[in-house]
Amino acid sequence: MSYNSKIHNRRSIRLKGYNYANAGLYFITICCEHRKHRFGKIENDEITLNEFGQIAYGEWVKLANRFINFELDVFQIMPNHMHGIIGVKEFVGAEFNHAQFDIDHLVLGQPQELPPQFDPDYLKKTVGDIVGAYKSLVANECLQICKLKNETMGKLWQRNYYEHIIRDEKAYQNISDYIINNPSKWSNDKFSSK
Repeated sequence: MSYNSKIHNRRSIRLKGYNYANAGLYFITICCEHRKHRFGKIENDEITLNEFGQIAYGEWVKLANRFINFELDVFQIMPNHMHGIIGVKEFVGAEFNHAQFDIDHLVLGQPQELPPQFDPDYLKKTVGDIVGAYKSLVANECLQICKLKNETMGKLWQRNYYEHIIRDEKAYQNISDYIINNPSKWSNDKFSSK
């Protein structure tokens, strides 16, 4: 069926008018399509990651290298979803201290393009950009494994993700505790059903 705006009107779950490139902490939950257990299983109140789960874990850790405004915080890969806190940093010119910029490549009198990490648009990556990149990277790596095994993967992730803006220290502590303790409370987790 083709898209019809009168029938297929999807309501945005994002906070209207909020700029998700703003510095701050964001609680993210990304679920597998149909809550299918793709990343491992819970044993003795701990997650045991399978091959897909190790990819999901590794790509989350690598996000700090991919996005200069991303700060790695508490996260947990679960059998059919992942929880994480994304820290989005705000930069000012002095914070760069040009450590990653090779001064030897500057030619006096010649206009030079700044490397991507110094481009102001590059620094304005939103939470959605970061989550979108993560979902794509994990899905592509998992698809490669399926192709090698001559298996069909199907859709890995559900279409969207959940987010919550963390507004104070108490909320941060509660959310951090929830993420850390998620495996031990798996049997009561709303995401635990297949």
